[in-house]
Amino acid sequence: MSTLALAVVLLLVLVAALFVGGAALLVHRVPRYLAPVTVAVEVAAVLVAAVALTVGAGARPDPVPVRVSVTAPPAP
Repeated sequence: MSTLALAVVLLLVLVAALFVGGAALLVHRVPRYLAPVTVAVEVAAVLVAAVALTVGAGARPDPVPVRVSVTAPPAP
């Protein structure tokens, strides 16, 4: 994995933690909303689903290897 990909993953994890923590703090400060843990888990699930859809859309299948022989005669 390249350094850029690792940096993007680290940034994504930090942003996800920020959103989940912010949602939990909001619900903790305003008790009329649902339980903080429930909201934080729901926000995390939505973020994971969005990332999974993004990664799945950009995935490419592995190329089929082509067998090449060094000793084969050239094609006519």
